[in-house]
Amino acid sequence: MEPLHILIIDDEPVVCDGCRLVLTDQGHTVDSYTAGTEGLEAFYARPYDLVLLDLKMPDAEGMEILAACQAHNPNAYVIVMTGYSTVKTAVQAMKAGAFDFLSKPFGDEELTITVQRVQENRKLVQENQSLRQQLLERFHFENIIGENPRILKIFEKIKKVAPTDSTVLLDGESGTGKELFARAIHAHSQRAASQFMPIDCSTLAPGILESELFGHVRGAFSGAVADKPGIFEVASEGTLFMDEVASLSLETQGKLLRVMESGEFKRVGSNRVQQTRARIIAATNRDLQAMVADGRFREDLYYRINVFPIFLPPLRERRDDIPRLADHFLRLFNKKASKRIDGFTDEAMEMLVRQEWPGNVRQLKNVIERLVIMSDRRFLDIVYLLDNLQVPRSGDHEAVPETLADLKALKQQIMTESFGQIEKAFLIKALRAADGNISQAATEVGMQRPNFHALMKKHGITREAL
Repeated sequence: MEPLHILIIDDEPVVCDGCRLVLTDQGHTVDSYTAGTEGLEAFYARPYDLVLLDLKMPDAEGMEILAACQAHNPNAYVIVMTGYSTVKTAVQAMKAGAFDFLSKPFGDEELTITVQRVQENRKLVQENQSLRQQLLERFHFENIIGENPRILKIFEKIKKVAPTDSTVLLDGESGTGKELFARAIHAHSQRAASQFMPIDCSTLAPGILESELFGHVRGAFSGAVADKPGIFEVASEGTLFMDEVASLSLETQGKLLRVMESGEFKRVGSNRVQQTRARIIAATNRDLQAMVADGRFREDLYYRINVFPIFLPPLRERRDDIPRLADHFLRLFNKKASKRIDGFTDEAMEMLVRQEWPGNVRQLKNVIERLVIMSDRRFLDIVYLLDNLQVPRSGDHEAVPETLADLKALKQQIMTESFGQIEKAFLIKALRAADGNISQAATEVGMQRPNFHALMKKHGITREAL
């Protein structure tokens, strides 16, 4: 374990010398002072990891030095030493912030074990801080791709609600990233060091779901061969993310309402009431208000989970974020597949932006992964996209044309947007199959070479660009 910088403050030189010999042999750096005031000045002047402090000294009161150490550097550990060791003295010192105490006289082994406990605790604290920092970095807003104004407003909402224990309801279509935002809320909360427990309420039968949520006791049902704690118990100090909360049965909704109102629950098959402090983040892709009106969702539960609603817009309503998301996923899957694809052609990116993306960010991610696997070129172009996407319908034209001229203009626009891309991809694919030989490509697709070449010129295709 990492050696410590230790300060000894004791008015007995023999104690200072003995402790220094033992601890320096173990690799620690040790300073010692026989006067309380001098020892405290040294503590103020240099960073110490641990202080061995005598509680009874002629020139200073040990408890006052302990308080001063805690005020100056609360991360420093203090082990008090006293020949007047009583339960009352030890309790008073521990309440004041001491990590442990040694009763004089103590041996080398007792000193060594106590200092090792400091090292072990310090290592755990450092690891915990490191993990929390990693969690914050992973789910920092900069790592959630999006600069659309609606997404930026969501970030602001999360900053405000995360430090509280308020229930959050994430509402949005499937694939909009509800769990990612739930984890961001947890990572920025006071519960970040505790468990984040996700559960998909739509994937489990009601009986199994209740067992997962509340736990069960041995013999509660067939197969319950041992007691099992539920998620509410495990995540008592953390966050419970309940995805697809609209799928809960009315009976389970009632039990969930009880937990949210009182913090009380019972394991399946048990009469013993238990307490939980788990924070709930719920998510849904359905209209809960309509379900309340239809009697399929409890109104009282709806108001309980709708304390702080956040709506996640579908990808088609934040198309300006698609290029950023596509580039992010391209880098991600390049790394996973050990490939080096430099980006998208302008036509390919335009096609990605124009897609409706009913599966939202999840669908885009899956498509990019598939494109990276299939591609053997530096840039992803419309040939690859057309093999992996449905050609978008021109559904953006809301108004029905009123004149023949308008109808012809719309037809031309649709032809340019959809057929033009397919035509260009058709030519590129044929040329690649023929290794750039125009005559061979034209023959293979059943066209005259001049016609094929004319289409190439129309779309600005050259053999060098293949």
